Amino acid sequence: MLLMLYYIFTFFHYPSMSNAQQPLNLNNEELLNVLSFSGDATAIHVTEDAVIQYANDAMLAFWGKGKDVIGKSLENALPELKGQPFIEMFKKVWDEGITIKGTDTRAQLIVDGILQTFYFDYEYRAVKNSAGQTYCILHTAKDVSERMLAKNREQDLTEELRAANEELQAANEEMNASNEELSESRQELFELYEDLKESDIRFRNMVKQAPVGICIIRAHDLFIQDVNDNYLELVGKKRSELENHTIWGAIPEAADIYAPIMNDVINSGVPFNAIEHELVLIRDGVPETVFIDFVYEPVKNDGMVSAIMVLAIDVSDKVIARRSIEDMEERVRLAVEAAEIGTFDLNVVKNVMLTSERFDAILGFNSHVSWKKYKDAIHPDDRHNREAAHEAALLNGKLLYEARIIHPDRSVHWIRVQGKVYYGKERSPLRILGTLLDITQVKRLEQQKDDFISIASHELKTPITSLKASLQLLEKIKGDRSSLLIPKLIDQSIKGVKKISTLVDDLLNVSRTRETQLKLNKSIFNVSELLEGCCNHVRVAGKHELIFQGDKMLTVFADEHAIDQVLVNFVNNAVKYAPDSPKIFLISEKVGSMMRIAVKDNGPGISADKIPYLFERYYQAQPGGFNNSGLGLGLYICAEIIRKHGGEIGVESELGKGSTFWFTLPLR
Repeated sequence: MLLMLYYIFTFFHYPSMSNAQQPLNLNNEELLNVLSFSGDATAIHVTEDAVIQYANDAMLAFWGKGKDVIGKSLENALPELKGQPFIEMFKKVWDEGITIKGTDTRAQLIVDGILQTFYFDYEYRAVKNSAGQTYCILHTAKDVSERMLAKNREQDLTEELRAANEELQAANEEMNASNEELSESRQELFELYEDLKESDIRFRNMVKQAPVGICIIRAHDLFIQDVNDNYLELVGKKRSELENHTIWGAIPEAADIYAPIMNDVINSGVPFNAIEHELVLIRDGVPETVFIDFVYEPVKNDGMVSAIMVLAIDVSDKVIARRSIEDMEERVRLAVEAAEIGTFDLNVVKNVMLTSERFDAILGFNSHVSWKKYKDAIHPDDRHNREAAHEAALLNGKLLYEARIIHPDRSVHWIRVQGKVYYGKERSPLRILGTLLDITQVKRLEQQKDDFISIASHELKTPITSLKASLQLLEKIKGDRSSLLIPKLIDQSIKGVKKISTLVDDLLNVSRTRETQLKLNKSIFNVSELLEGCCNHVRVAGKHELIFQGDKMLTVFADEHAIDQVLVNFVNNAVKYAPDSPKIFLISEKVGSMMRIAVKDNGPGISADKIPYLFERYYQAQPGGFNNSGLGLGLYICAEIIRKHGGEIGVESELGKGSTFWFTLPLR
């Protein structure tokens, strides 16, 4: 097949016939279409990087890849080949213009998302032009994994079979020797008979006492000659049901599948080996699914198959146990993956650690690294805690600690490590098996909670104190209606109540967004009218000018009150954080199927390290020189409102060049 592909390939790329001699030349597309029908896996590569120019369906199936690998180098298409010899072989074939072949060659490929081991017969053939230069590599392969696995599996049974066969051959040799001596004397004949009888008894005893099921079947009529108790137990039959019966008359439920196989062994003289064959046997009148390892071994006499010796072992318990373990391992693996937990196996004696991919990712590594690098990733301030936890674990058998780690990009994260210590003789620790969990978000939430309690306490304390003081003064002068302090104290009290009300409203809005209770009352309204009419409190103050820019005819279907709340928050932030920017721009524009609304100021801007956290709950970006109050909930609530509308929210800012807070809304 390989030579045929080679000649077809060469023939159509370098035709030597004249037009009269060559009635039809296939183009490249037609040629590749012909190659796609090949049952053998075939691919064509170019350049020393083995770029895949063509691969038929059989080859793509071997690789476990789709058509998207066409045009990629072999290393990029199949990264799991890195460290295996095949990529270097391609380079050698390309550079030296040679052919490399291999049989029963082991290869590891990712198929169905799992790194698996296969065995192939393959050939890498350099295809050259008339100048002797390699212009492509013809790659063919045949999956022989089943053949290799079968070869490995049959060895154990073959050893047992060989011992029995040698015993049988020894008996046959004794019989042949006895036949040669028959002519010498009747006494020798009698002695030979006795020897044969004893040999037959020994053979039958061996069959009877063998630890595996054995059944001897006559070749020409398939009558059962002998059967031991283990075989009877395996098939669930009584001796009377098998002796003096044909094998398929005694076990008809297996005839459809195994009768043709036994006939082939009789005709060819080649043994048949089966590993973990699943079949249904009628045991005590009840159908039962079992798994059997067995051999059909031909017994020959004068070169002809005279009998079939069946050796069988019931491996149902082993198969069921293995499948149960595999199923349990799969469930555990899926649970670990779903929980995003990293796992590790630390050899305490050699200080070598095996880790999962998730473990490496949590510590910020793209691949497995040395034990020392894992330890060095722990934050210097937490290394003492880690060492103390490990020392305690070697004594009590349980490892548990939390620590900060530093990723290669210098970012800090939190981890929780749990493990169990396994001991050897004299309770010497050998290994620690454990898990690793990224708790950075948990720690961040804990910190936010603490920050919130601190901020809320501080922010509520100030207006309450002011309100209390005002009320106490009012209490003292309530009889003096002419006092000039009364209006001032009333104003201060109202401001304090408004401040408290605002803080409470923010808390309630956060609670509603968390419980998905934020309701939207949508209607169609003109965006420019909303922008020009909002934030009158800023216009009245007179310190900032609100300038509208954009299309005055644009309308949107949204909750006008909620959008006004977002705009007020944006403008208030511009006033608060950019007090020296007299002009604040309100901008609306159509971007595709979305409406984009922005509030732009020319203030001090926001540093890049704070921008990713601006829309998080309780976060407050406090630029130097300003002391602003609030719970850090405004932008978080804005983000939830826009998310409910199906839009996006963001900010663009650069220190010294102002900030632009924006959001988008669907036009329909």
